[in-house]
Amino acid sequence: MKVKTILVSQPVPTAENSPYLELSEKQKIKIDFRPFIHVEGVLAKDIRAQKIDLKNFTAIILNSRNAVDHFFRIAEEMRYVVPDSLKYFCESEAVAFYLQKYVVYRKRKIYVGERTFDDLVKIIKKHKDETFLLPSSDKLKETVPEILNEIGINWVRGIFYKTVVSDLSDLGNVFYDILVFFSPSGIDSLFKNFPDFKQNDTRIAVFGNSTIKAATEAGLKCNIQAPTPETPSMTMALEKYILEVNKK
Repeated sequence: MKVKTILVSQPVPTAENSPYLELSEKQKIKIDFRPFIHVEGVLAKDIRAQKIDLKNFTAIILNSRNAVDHFFRIAEEMRYVVPDSLKYFCESEAVAFYLQKYVVYRKRKIYVGERTFDDLVKIIKKHKDETFLLPSSDKLKETVPEILNEIGINWVRGIFYKTVVSDLSDLGNVFYDILVFFSPSGIDSLFKNFPDFKQNDTRIAVFGNSTIKAATEAGLKCNIQAPTPETPSMTMALEKYILEVNKK
């Protein structure tokens, strides 16, 4: 079956040169965006219940922009003045750059991983005398605490925000040729919103091994997968599939 419509389970891209826009125009297909999950911050009292005192930490591990936002939100709610001496360990340049929303970049000690958490761990290993805080979501890759424990640093995880299922009830009678997912939480949201969902002719696109695993365990057939050596991005994987099925 030809592809005419796609629903991407993420917010609408803000960049004018979004590859999804280019894909839509190039292949003459309709692409809609709708977050299947959203983030909600926990209260300061919940942080205290986790026995976390911000002044006890000399370094902070930031693996997303959400982690940045909610760390500084909690600091403000607790009336904690973040010291200039605090060291920031950021998983990517994008996260480090986002820090400028809250701190004067050149006046802080900021360490940046190349791209993955493993890259950042190589840097963290060189600062074993620090006391690290990892502000995270309630959903965290199992490998993250395992790796941090393995390298023998003094660290604490704090749940500063939670991943929550979005209300998609208005999509009950709307059908798309392809649904695109980027996390197990997105798959979870699909079935919490639509417990009787049947895939039928809907194609499922998934990004990442954990998402593939969640989709498969939920009984879905993964028609499109990324990243692969041939298609490292989701838009590339989608285009490859569309070119194959739409030419028939």
